[in-house]
Amino acid sequence: MTKYRAPQGPGDIVMIQSEHTGAVDVLSAELETADLLGEQRKAQPPPLAPPSTWTTCKIREFKAKMGKEKNTQLVVKRGEVVTVRVPTHPDGKRVCWEFATDDYDIGFGVYFDWTPVTSTAITVQVSESSDEEDEEEEDEIEGLTPVGDVERGSKSSLRNRYREIMPVYRRDSHRDVQAGSHDYPGEGIYLLKFDNSYSLLRNKTLFFHVYYTS
Repeated sequence: MTKYRAPQGPGDIVMIQSEHTGAVDVLSAELETADLLGEQRKAQPPPLAPPSTWTTCKIREFKAKMGKEKNTQLVVKRGEVVTVRVPTHPDGKRVCWEFATDDYDIGFGVYFDWTPVTSTAITVQVSESSDEEDEEEEDEIEGLTPVGDVERGSKSSLRNRYREIMPVYRRDSHRDVQAGSHDYPGEGIYLLKFDNSYSLLRNKTLFFHVYYTS
């Protein structure tokens, strides 16, 4: 059996003695911590390039066109955040989006989840507020099987899956069509967030179009 003294803090020494050979190995807890941090940094995804964005003034034509399509119109209720989850497609190289609203502006931002894609279906998730979204992310993280250090490593490494491409802020989507694109950084899921959590009185009618190009 191997005998050892547990480290008390950074810079402490771990002495391990083998009963078979009598040899003593001396390990620095500080060095081990540095190695763990180095491995964690290596596991972090690379930074993402900024998106290309633009606006068009043909808002009436866009709304009329979206009104004839399926699954391109929804109501973001007061206090709600709607997240459109768009997986990367094996035949595509970039994601593109266009959207507009009736009468009032809406918050919009884009994020990326570095996760394996099991389906190319676009899905919509509705949350009561941005705080509820954070809680749902916590539940997702809690539900996954930890890998490595349960106390420190597993949650932080899972949080590193999510990267901000464009922060959420209010857009004048009631005046112009808001459009943009982003080149795929790799396999994962784009999170297009339409945020109406700041509005206590008004629902927002949203017209949107999401697609990929090669």
